[in-house]
Parts: sequence; structure tokens; C-alpha cells
Amino acid sequence: MVGSGGVGDALARILARRSRSAAFFDAVVVADYDEGRAQRTVAAVREREGAAAAARFSAARVDASDAASVAALAKEVGATHVMNAVDPRFVMPVFTGALQAGAGYLDMAMSLSHPHPERPHELTGVKLGDEQFAMARQWEDAGQLALVGIGVEPGLADVFARYATEELFSHVTELGVRDGANLQVEGYDFAPSFSIWTTIEECLNPPVVWERGAWHTLEPFSDPEVFDFPGGIGPVECVHVEHEEVLLMPRWLQAEKVTFKYGLGAEFIAVLKDLHKLGLDRTEPVTVKGVQVSPRDVVAAALPDPATLGPLMKGSTCAGLLVTGTGRGEGFEGRPREVYLHHVVDNAWSMEEYGAQCVVWQTAVNPAVALELLADGRWSGAGVLGPEALPHRPFLDLLAADDGYASPWGLQERTPTSA
Repeated sequence: MVGSGGVGDALARILARRSRSAAFFDAVVVADYDEGRAQRTVAAVREREGAAAAARFSAARVDASDAASVAALAKEVGATHVMNAVDPRFVMPVFTGALQAGAGYLDMAMSLSHPHPERPHELTGVKLGDEQFAMARQWEDAGQLALVGIGVEPGLADVFARYATEELFSHVTELGVRDGANLQVEGYDFAPSFSIWTTIEECLNPPVVWERGAWHTLEPFSDPEVFDFPGGIGPVECVHVEHEEVLLMPRWLQAEKVTFKYGLGAEFIAVLKDLHKLGLDRTEPVTVKGVQVSPRDVVAAALPDPATLGPLMKGSTCAGLLVTGTGRGEGFEGRPREVYLHHVVDNAWSMEEYGAQCVVWQTAVNPAVALELLADGRWSGAGVLGPEALPHRPFLDLLAADDGYASPWGLQERTPTSA
């Protein structure tokens, strides 16, 4: 596992807990550029789950910016899979290193996009994941699988999308990812619960929409709508955001339209706009008193580490997919149907059970499920694939089962807008 930040740390805790009942892995090597951070994750596993569970975990140093470093460590430890738990800047070195090592690969965010140089709010430039899909033939020829976008978003929503298109709908008008939360962080006016580096990348890039058989882009924060989330969260204003699901789902599933909207809130949007206005969202280094620094890295360093916010957080987070179209099955055949498939995690629960705040825990549980399915053969393949390319039922069953990961998901029937 490359990276032991918030999500990587949560994933280690989830795997350790799961090893009590399902020993589907021999060893987990927690690797980070800061080996001390990786060691802290292993120590946390030992403290919460005991020495027996922690015996399968070890710490190592790796440079995620260097494919050769990733490949060398993977070969040294005999890794069957390389789990990428660092931010999207390092996707391609980790992805390439796994291929060189002859290992499988998983990530929760895909290679970075680059806006169209002349018409960024109309046309796509380099899309999320394009660099990875350009190497798909190499993975196929090697007989190796790169499973991309297997966090919660992207990830679980993509599994939901396959479930909906195969079992719930005969025709899909829209696959609309809708995420929101009612989280509050005590003592902070502004404290993102996820990597601010990734948040800036997602929210300030032109969002992509799939419509009429093609991808096109919009202006950031466009088309606001108030979406009513379950789990006690309630109405949250959501806006278009660039995200991998829109680039993944149309490759394997049929839908007239695919969108992603996130409940950011007016204050969060205002802060992001100010960062952009001041140039603090830039990744290119600037010179400060003779030192080269990235403005975005400075912003990230000035904010609290999301992994440390759990004890101060209250509320829940919801990730889900709103599907509209023509239903199938008893009582729905041929009729307009609207379904919200969702997964809600309460912060108090995830902190009590795992010592991990809810946003990173919700992200981390999905690659844990995927790794188990890959280990026992229920998921398999070669090339570069998204979660929607693989069977949905084993994943959804294992995620929710009491003898699995005991994290149920929900299906909410809504009144179709056309009804």
C-alpha cells in the first residue's frame, strides 16, 4: 500500500479487523515517503487489533513519485497487488511501477486531467484517466489487472451503476452521482474532511458531463440543485464537479447522461473561488525567499490533516447514485422510475469502531472489499478496468453482510420527475 495518510491508515485498520474472520492476505506492507508515518499506522493497528493481527503488517519507505522505487519495493516484498493510496499527482508512477513489478494495481483516483487550452468550459482536453487507458494494452499483454477508481467515489457509485443498469432499469436516462454530508468540525471555520489538494483539483477544474454519446465540459460550480440526502443529512445544495465516474461509466454502461454533483455548500465554494483568484490553487512552484514552493502545497500544509479531525467531527457523510429511466421488474416494468442508491457512514460510529473519521473510512472500505474479491477470484480480469466492468452482486453483498464488512447500503425509491 503506497501512502499511509488518512485513507491509507483507515484501509490498514479495516484490513486488520477483517483478518480476524477472513484471512485473504498474507501480508500488508504499509509504505510511505515518510516511513515514520507508515510505522505509526502499523502501531495503530497493533493497538486496536492486537499483536496477532498486526503481525501481518509492516512499514517501509517508498518514493511514490518514482516508478522504479515502487517497482523495487513491490518486487522485494513479493507483492501481488499495489494499492495506491496517495493523491492523484502520483498515479502514473505508482501505476507504472506496479506494471513493472508484475503486480495487480488498484487506485481511488485516476491520472490527472488537463483542460482544453482554448475552450475549457465546452470541450475536454486530457481527461481523467486518459494516461492510464492509453497503457491498457500493456496491462492486457502482461495479463495483469489495473482496477482504477475503486474508492467510494469513484468506486461504489460505479458498482451501483452496474447494478441499476442490469437489475433495476431497462433504459437509463441519467446516472447522476450525488454526494453530500452534514459534517461539522469543532474549533474550525474551514477544515476539509478530505485532502484539500485533491479537493482543489476536482472542484476548480472544468466539470465533465456525458451526454448524447460524448463528453463535454461546463464551468466550475455550475447548475446548482438542492438534493435531499438520507441518513438525517437532509437538503444540501450540490454543483457539478469534475470526477472519474463520468469518465468511467460510459465506457461499459448504457445511459443517455452521466453527471457528478457534490454538496459543497456556499462557504466552501467561496473559499475555493478565493484560492483560485489569489493563485493559491496553482501547482507550479513559485519562488519565496529563494525557495521553490507550490502554492497548493502551502495551502495543504496550513490546514489541519484530515486524518486528525475525527474526534472533532460530528455528523454523517453520504455517497450515492441517482438513477432515472424506465424500470424493469415486477411493479416497475415499462414505468418511469427514479432510484437513489446510497451508502451513509456516521462519524461517531467509524471513530468508535475503527478510530478513523467517516469520510476516509467510507473511501477505504471499498478497496478492502475489492482486494478480497480479487484474492478469492470472484473478481478477475486483465487490462485497465473500472469497477462497473466487474460483477456487482459479489461486491454489494460482501460490503453489507454481517459476516463481511457490515456496512449496509440503501435503495430509496423516489417519485420520478416525469410522473
